[in-house]
Amino acid sequence: MTFNFRSYFKSHHPQTLASLKSILNSLFTLLSKFNPMAANQNSVHPSDDPPPFDPSEPSIPVSYPLKTLEELESRSYFDSFHFPFSKASVKLPPYAANELPNRRRLLVCHDMAGGYLDDKWIQGGNNPDAYAIWHWYLIDVFVYFSHSLVTLPPPCWINTAHKHGVKVLGTFILEWDEGKHIANKLLSSKNSAQMYAERLSELAAALGFDGWLVNMEVSLDVGQIPNLKEFVSHLTQSMHSLVPGSLVIWYDSVTIDGKLSWQDQLNEKNKPFFDISDGIFVNYTWRENYPKLSAEVAVDRKFDVYMGIDVFGRNTYGGGQWTTNLALDVIKRDNVSAAIFAPGWVYETKQLPDFQTAQNRWWALVEKSWDISQNYPQILPFYSNFDQGHGYQFTVDGKQMSQTPWNNISSQSFQPFLRFSGESTGGNLKVAVDIKEPSYNGGGNLTFNGTLEGDFQFSARLFEGKLLLADSPVHFTYSVKSNGSSLLGLSLEFTSAATEQKSVLLASSGDSLLTMSRFVRHFDNVIMPHRVTKLESESSWVIQESSISMEGYTLTKIHAVCYKLRPEVHKSESQGKTMALSPSEYHAVLGHLAINSLTLNSGFPPSTSWLVEGNFTKLSSSNSNGSRKLNVKLDWKLKGGKTHPFPKYNIYVKKQPNLLIAESNGSLQLVHEYLGVTVLEAYYVSDLVVPSGTSSVTFIIQVCSMDGSLQKLEESPSLDLDVQGS
Repeated sequence: MTFNFRSYFKSHHPQTLASLKSILNSLFTLLSKFNPMAANQNSVHPSDDPPPFDPSEPSIPVSYPLKTLEELESRSYFDSFHFPFSKASVKLPPYAANELPNRRRLLVCHDMAGGYLDDKWIQGGNNPDAYAIWHWYLIDVFVYFSHSLVTLPPPCWINTAHKHGVKVLGTFILEWDEGKHIANKLLSSKNSAQMYAERLSELAAALGFDGWLVNMEVSLDVGQIPNLKEFVSHLTQSMHSLVPGSLVIWYDSVTIDGKLSWQDQLNEKNKPFFDISDGIFVNYTWRENYPKLSAEVAVDRKFDVYMGIDVFGRNTYGGGQWTTNLALDVIKRDNVSAAIFAPGWVYETKQLPDFQTAQNRWWALVEKSWDISQNYPQILPFYSNFDQGHGYQFTVDGKQMSQTPWNNISSQSFQPFLRFSGESTGGNLKVAVDIKEPSYNGGGNLTFNGTLEGDFQFSARLFEGKLLLADSPVHFTYSVKSNGSSLLGLSLEFTSAATEQKSVLLASSGDSLLTMSRFVRHFDNVIMPHRVTKLESESSWVIQESSISMEGYTLTKIHAVCYKLRPEVHKSESQGKTMALSPSEYHAVLGHLAINSLTLNSGFPPSTSWLVEGNFTKLSSSNSNGSRKLNVKLDWKLKGGKTHPFPKYNIYVKKQPNLLIAESNGSLQLVHEYLGVTVLEAYYVSDLVVPSGTSSVTFIIQVCSMDGSLQKLEESPSLDLDVQGS
């Protein structure tokens, strides 16, 4: 027996249903069938909200929402200890900072178990299997959604989305009886509506995100509609003023007559809100002809209509889940935009065989129906270590610094445009991001495993760019680790202004004559590396450097090319003939890729150029074994108010033993202990264990450049703290 809760809800006064909220909470799985945005609680992960805390007191930095209008009006958030940590450090690149392109777009709305789970830990957590998105090249707009009044996107999502050219929105939502009471205050006057709109705009500008999804999931008195329109209009205008290129998206909920009635299309009942905002997120239960009807109503703004698709499949067109692409096909046919809600379904429902595989398979269906939205590289320098923002170890330049599992979406590097099934011109070889094996930098690699037949090569798409090259040479540097005769190069495609195309192979180190003779037929140019460096460690990484001049051409494609110069052979016992061994085993790992028009390893400001301070320092009393715990907020900046675009900093600590104790033990060797990474010029050290007999601790801030190079630890800024006192 089934009960259509959505029909019931639409045919009864919403306050009647809201009065049964305690019952509904126990029946949320049933409620989720009619309106997933209002009630998406279908999760296998329990809520992990932080315990009550005083936001003004120092503690491990967390991201959190605002739950009352009083918090919004008072600006209390700006007095929080966590506010400086919650500001995004990555801005949209210039090519993505303006208005959205005039084409179909893909909006992705992230809703998972109330939000603020692993992603709430601003400096990262210890769950290597934490959820992340890495198919950013398919996305134009990302919305962070929760059921709190004001959902502020955790900075990790803003940072990685901005890096990939994707705009990020927070959510303002009113729902249930509580939402009705809040609406009465919000819309009590024109001045009130304007004031709260300005507070929201101020928050977005201060935290570095790009606008709001407005979800008024309550019924209103028709007399409140003028002030609601004022709120939406003023929010849109103030956002545009403070953050050029920002967006305010209206969700298809309350209508112009005050009724809570989802229209499932753009029509005369919700168009007045569409007209004063940057777009509408249409509810999920639309019919096949609704995208076309909505486009006709929108006229020249049809791309501002985002037809909703619920991935959980709750009464959504096409069924969502593994058939989400059916809805995308219809939306694409009618040439409007799409809004995918809750893509975390793959993660929450534990789709087989594992999250990485299921995630890649699901987004491959999206790409099959949709188009690529983002292109990179577009500007230099360009750097990717293929880090997805989670892993089981952390490595710096081939040296493993930590074996502690971790997650931090802010650490995501540019993500490759990998095809789920792979691309092969021969053999059976697969490519995937590997987060478990030691990497070259960070926590991820691209691994190529399988077999190659004869002298065929395997090609895998890495990036699709729009990088216009100038007159100076462009330098490519990449790290490779391979077995036996497995070789890995890079295939580059260029297009001139006259649409002339050229292909170039950056070959792997090896027999140059044999390489040239093999590939000269397939590429316009074959370039051998001008420098090959083997790391002096057990990691077996080989760094290859090549340069190319292609003035006036645009770099459009970068592929990895896997090959062997000499196919393995064996002699047939029956015929005594020599024949190629087919297939032959292949294994190679791509650790990073850097592209720069300047020489790598550019100079860093000397350590004396930095001012490093320790604030909110607290050292606990000794315990039974004499050790103590240290809490301190580290802040650093270049002296003289100078600025420099450093993308991140690795944080280390050295613990200096008391000289007398060290001499008695016969050792003064100090170890650099890796603490974490930050994209801000601040880091909070929490509960650092200070062993008995330690006289001082030194914190080292290793500066990382845009091209991936790192400042030497002995030349990095640092801070010494005396910890001898009790």
